Amino acid sequence: MGRKRAAWATVVALVAATSGVAAVPAAATTTTTTQTTYCPTGWGSTTKTRSAATMESVTNVRTGRHACFDRMVVDVPGAATSGLGYSVRYVSRVHQDGSGKYIPVGGGAVLEVRVMAPAYDAATGKPTYPVRAGERLKGVDLSGYRTFRDARFAGSFEGETQIGLGVRARLPFRVSVATDRVVIDVAHNWTGAR
Repeated sequence: MGRKRAAWATVVALVAATSGVAAVPAAATTTTTTQTTYCPTGWGSTTKTRSAATMESVTNVRTGRHACFDRMVVDVPGAATSGLGYSVRYVSRVHQDGSGKYIPVGGGAVLEVRVMAPAYDAATGKPTYPVRAGERLKGVDLSGYRTFRDARFAGSFEGETQIGLGVRARLPFRVSVATDRVVIDVAHNWTGAR
């Protein structure tokens, strides 16, 4: 019986020692980290332009939500990066090129987006992005966006396509060009905080 107790005492001591040792490193290595995302800043809110033009046609406009900004993409299939031009600027009101007709766009501020590409086939005049002036952009649902509020087609005149993009407030934005598209990003805020 004495040996049995001694054996049990040894087993209990080993289990206790092993459990204690195992618990210490686990507790010592447990840390809580907070992941912070920093958004790009410095885009500004002044007019952004790029001089270039194409006779390839606008076929689609789409939007997307990102962690730091909301994005609009104007698709111009067949256009080379070197041929895509644009002018994007804040305006008090959007007026349709050619007619001067006022196009109401909701939001605290309005960006006028001009892409130097027609929304019609140059040879036939047939629309390639069939939306009437003043209508919401086809297939664009801005529900749940942090920055975008409204997006209206203003028309296509003399090789330029015009869009009114309503945003929450006058916020920083950037414009870039990739093969077949013009990309407009509008930041969620001025501070770069997520």
